[in-house]
Amino acid sequence: MARARPRGDPGTPGAAESEKRGSLVDDAYAAMRSAIREASFAPGYQASEQEIALRLGMSRTPVHEAAIRLQEDGLVRVLPRKGILILALAPDDMREIYDVVIAMDGRAAELVAALPDDERLAAAQALDAHTEAMAAAHASGDLPGWGLADAAFHAALIAQARNGRMSRIVQAINDQSHRARMLTLTLRPRLDASIAEHRRIAQAIRAGTADAALDAARQHRMRARDELLPLLDRCGLKHL
Repeated sequence: MARARPRGDPGTPGAAESEKRGSLVDDAYAAMRSAIREASFAPGYQASEQEIALRLGMSRTPVHEAAIRLQEDGLVRVLPRKGILILALAPDDMREIYDVVIAMDGRAAELVAALPDDERLAAAQALDAHTEAMAAAHASGDLPGWGLADAAFHAALIAQARNGRMSRIVQAINDQSHRARMLTLTLRPRLDASIAEHRRIAQAIRAGTADAALDAARQHRMRARDELLPLLDRCGLKHL
């Protein structure tokens, strides 16, 4: 007599269907997150789940479930019977975001600088590569390229710290602030300062001087904050 398969066996139709559903939700989440980050879904945009699903070429159910996840990330608000609202950022939101990233980047740099020699040197080399990509983009006037390389540097710094909770917090914050950072690139006067500061962070990590790495990372984020927030005020940008 054939043995019954246990519940949850990957070979059962129910498990396959659940896996497929999860994949569709993941796809919808990634597509919506990208559209929000790149402002294809602009701040303040509101639409029904069906309309968003049509724009993405997806079905409504995974879009609904993805929207719930994005609401937890602080990117959207799900409005009962009214659809999905793409949330905007105010200058005060950016101030709060910088409070977090100043602390997170400093601690991450400190942790990476304390890694064993081979791991620490590999991390510094990866950070240098992102910094050189920033420098090349800056020299050619490629502002989007500069922004992507800058984001990659900070993502690598956090990833090398090997703290899962820190990574999840920073990803959510970066998703919220990415739009504002890219919008203000043409207005910021000192993009070259970030390149020099990134090099100092990588140098401190390479040398294994945790205190210097922490201080360099904090000072970098603080300088960026002190440049960006007054800029938003002067330009009258209330919603990003």
